[in-house]
Formats: sequence, structure tokens, C-alpha cells
Amino acid sequence: MKSDRAQAIRQFLFSNGSSQIAAIAEAVGASVPTLRRDLTQLEEQGVIVRTHGGARLSDHFEGEVAFEQREAQGLAAKRAIGDLAYDMLQPGTSVFLDSGTTVLQLARRIRLDPLPLNIFTNCLPAAQLLIDVEGVKVTLLGGHLRKENSSLVGPLAEEMLDRLWFKQLFLGGGAIAEDGNIYSVDENESRLNTVMLSRAEQRILLADSSKFGARLTYKVAPLSRLQTIISDNGLGAEWIERIEAFGTEITLAALQDAVRP
Repeated sequence: MKSDRAQAIRQFLFSNGSSQIAAIAEAVGASVPTLRRDLTQLEEQGVIVRTHGGARLSDHFEGEVAFEQREAQGLAAKRAIGDLAYDMLQPGTSVFLDSGTTVLQLARRIRLDPLPLNIFTNCLPAAQLLIDVEGVKVTLLGGHLRKENSSLVGPLAEEMLDRLWFKQLFLGGGAIAEDGNIYSVDENESRLNTVMLSRAEQRILLADSSKFGARLTYKVAPLSRLQTIISDNGLGAEWIERIEAFGTEITLAALQDAVRP
């Protein structure tokens, strides 16, 4: 199996969830017999799980789709979430922007409508977006460059955070599981996220509805550590009740085509 076709299969299943073989074959430009052989190979590697007439990504597969491709997925929801987060900003304060494609939309909105802010971040794309914005002072954490998320992580980044305090933290989330905890695909990312939560007065999670009900390897923190979650109106009523039971405020961005389970 060609590596680019294997990557295309993973990306399609990441974006679309459980899918029929014919749809996957058409998306990756392979014949159905060829795709069946590919899926068999990916199943043996533990990447996918075969379903009736189709396949889905394995719950244990944690390979990450490239940052640029993830940024384009669910873009309308991420932009709407970024707009709501922008409305929460307080001019003249210190703010931390976590890495991640949803938080990046908040950085794009700040570039569009600048506010006087002292912004700290471990996200390279966010720092690059804001570097020349009038009134915005940008500080980038030091540390190990994690290319999969275009982020800086590790002991140096954690040590720097220990010396800082922020009015607001806008945190990204890889997954929010049924047990009420935020999870990350990367150990260093999860440790840095945990430190972030201890260094901010107001802790806000930006996560579109597709992140809820999933689980990754490394636990970050329980939802009860947050003051606010901003998601989209594709989030089901059961999740809204669960979040409110933790004493956390939930705000939903309106999307016309959102379907609530």
C-alpha cells in the first residue's frame, strides 16, 4: 500500500467518522478491491476497525492529521467559537492562547479586530499571526518544538509558565471523554496544559462538538477546573447537562447545519 494512500484513508476517516467502503474508495481514488486490501493491512496495524460494509479509525490509533489539514476541518464551527471567545477578551490584560486549530481562530479574530493585549502562547502559527498587530504584545514560550501541533512543549515551557500569571487562558482540547476529563494525544502537551490551568484566573476551553465523547491517552484535567466551555450547537443535550453538573458554564455558537444527537 502506498503511504500517501494510507494517509488519505486515515484523514478521510478522521474527518468523516465511520464510512462505507465505496465512499472511502471514491475519496482516495482507489478501486474497491484495492481499498479492501488496504483496509485489511491497516486493520492488522491497529489503525482502523472494520465495520459492516465499511471502516472507522481505531479508538487506539492516535496518529495526528497535519496541523494545516486539521485547521480546515469544521472551520465554520471553529470560527464561530473564536468569535464568541473574542467577545470575552478584556483589553489591557494578559492572555494565554494554547496551541490548536480552534484557539488559532481566536488569534485570527484578534488580528482582524485588534485589542490592546499582552498575549502569551506556545503556538507558533498564533505568534506569527499576531507579531505585527498594533497594540498586541506577543511572548512565545521556549521549549521543544512539537511539529505535529506547531507547538512548544517540554520542561523549559513548563518552567517559564511557573513564573507567569494570566487573566484568561484559552485552552484547546484534543478530546473530552465520557468520564468528564480533557485528554491529549501527547504526554508533553498534556503536562503543559495542566500547568496552564494552574496559572490563570479565568480558564476557558474552546472545543467544537466533535471533540466530545472521544478519548485520547493522556489526561489533562477534569472539566470542573474550567469556568467556561465554548462549543457549537451540535453538542447534544446530555453533554450540556453533564457540563453544567460540573459547575462549568457552557456557551454554544450557532451553526445552521448543526445536528444535535
